[in-house]
Amino acid sequence: MDRRSFIKNAGVAGAGAAASAVLAAPALAQSNPKVNWRLASSFPKSLDTIYGGAETLSKYLSEATDGNFQIQVFAAGEIVPGLQAADAAAAGTVEACHTVGYYYWGKDPVWALGSAVPFALNARGMNAWQYHGGGIELYNEFLDTQGLVGLPAGNTGVQMGGWFRKEIKTVADLQGLKMRIGGFAGKVVERLGVVPQQIAGGDIYPALEKGTIDAAEWTTPYDDEKLGFYKVAPYYYYPGFWEGGPTVHAMFNKAAFESLPKNYQSLLRIACQATDANMLQKYDWLNPPAIKRLVAAGAKLAPFSPEILSACYDKADEVYAEMEDDNPTFKKIWDSIKAFRGEYYLNAQIAEYNYDTFMMIQQRNGKL
Repeated sequence: MDRRSFIKNAGVAGAGAAASAVLAAPALAQSNPKVNWRLASSFPKSLDTIYGGAETLSKYLSEATDGNFQIQVFAAGEIVPGLQAADAAAAGTVEACHTVGYYYWGKDPVWALGSAVPFALNARGMNAWQYHGGGIELYNEFLDTQGLVGLPAGNTGVQMGGWFRKEIKTVADLQGLKMRIGGFAGKVVERLGVVPQQIAGGDIYPALEKGTIDAAEWTTPYDDEKLGFYKVAPYYYYPGFWEGGPTVHAMFNKAAFESLPKNYQSLLRIACQATDANMLQKYDWLNPPAIKRLVAAGAKLAPFSPEILSACYDKADEVYAEMEDDNPTFKKIWDSIKAFRGEYYLNAQIAEYNYDTFMMIQQRNGKL
């Protein structure tokens, strides 16, 4: 090819590329329209890890769309109280919320099944059921009746069993115990003599200090440390059997979600799953040093006895049987969780359990 032909052809190719770029820009703009949503969180900013999940979601969406898809996050109480976040999203007061389904179980116990119920699955099992066992779809069949679309967007991992002013060694020690514990778990332990109390987070410490309550459950060591419970209720029990793997959901007003372009809907699913993983990973990173600090400050760690756990398990089954009889939707979803629960713990006790147990023994022997 001579020099003149090369320059001529290069000029034609360059013009074509420029034209393509001009044509592509409007198409790109159309596929990434400006969207500005508001999100009501159920959590205060002081709980930076769980509240921060909504901020992480917002950040992922903004970065992936060059700032075109924006979600402004509002802490509990800034638009609506924390326990009304899902109601606000369903009503269209906000387009989205970041909340936990069991907060609304009093309206219908099905709400709790998407988050955590006593003696269900741990975080890893919950995610397996949701993402690959049809859990997301089953839960959204229910949420659809509430005007919502829900996606997992966080998990704390198994929580602690709470702070107690006195030792709890037997089931008899639970009789008359006034405990800050809400929702589904309260209904179960009530059958063993516990007196459940609904108390907001900021009111727990003074209630424990004054003896108005005898015990309180909160969340994980990292979050519990901030509230200083060890100073007034030093006995720190585990595990929180009512929250083996509590899923935090991003819930969206159904009409708002369906109005999004398909690529934004897909991106929202991806960003929520990334947020889901990120929160659990962050808690796994922050809890170990927190538990060491709590013990150094005077917290007395102790497991619930096998007697207590077994009694609570049996009472939970009684509650489930009653709910299955009264609520076909509850039965449908709970049957799905139960079916996988048996398979999950069958497999989990083989390689994972034995590896973890061996490594824990090495840690206790000072070899790690």
